[in-house]
Amino acid sequence: MKVIILAGGLGTRISEETVDKPKPMVAINGKPILWHIMSIYAAQGIQDFVVATGYKGEVISKWIASLNTNWKIKALDTGISTMTGGRIRRCLDYIGDESVFATYGDGLANVNLNKLLKFHQNQKRLATMTAVRPPARFGVLESNNGLVTHFGEKNQTDSGWINGGFFVVNSSVKNYIEDDMEAFEGHALVRLVADKQLSAYHHGGFWQPMDTLREKMTLSELANLSTPPWLEISD
Repeated sequence: MKVIILAGGLGTRISEETVDKPKPMVAINGKPILWHIMSIYAAQGIQDFVVATGYKGEVISKWIASLNTNWKIKALDTGISTMTGGRIRRCLDYIGDESVFATYGDGLANVNLNKLLKFHQNQKRLATMTAVRPPARFGVLESNNGLVTHFGEKNQTDSGWINGGFFVVNSSVKNYIEDDMEAFEGHALVRLVADKQLSAYHHGGFWQPMDTLREKMTLSELANLSTPPWLEISD
């Protein structure tokens, strides 16, 4: 089974790192986050990747060519200005009539991919999204008549569920994407919801995006552990 990795965006929110390379090539403990994402899948027996490139895609292609690995990796040029929906549609056209995993090139999680796939197959819908709790970024404050009664760290479980970016999609999902300029999140997923064709697999384990330098530093520290949390597969 193949994995689509969206790796063509500009990465403007972490522009300090993306002047000369695409965001998925930003290094986490000496290796691109793209490598860490692939390692999540490879550790669970999935080693066939289609990387949707765009902005500075040649950097990714050159890096792939330099790898010494048994992984099968295809860098597919999906255009400089193509949006996420358009990139997925181009990849699905390239792959053909089969279901695939898909994810973004800037987030790590210890999703149990076998359970995710089985959930998708049992649901019998066209697409499954992994729902996660967002990282707790702010302290929580409670007050009564102007008096602060509690202040402390916000628990991650206090937050709602959001799109965690680890998908399983059937090939026909491409029919929900009209053109290159559509974002997958704001168009195809909305249409799938309207047709009752989108399932949510709830993942309560580790999940962390890399949208800021602070988050990059957090991931770099975790990558130094003997087993990074994204490789400790969730039950």
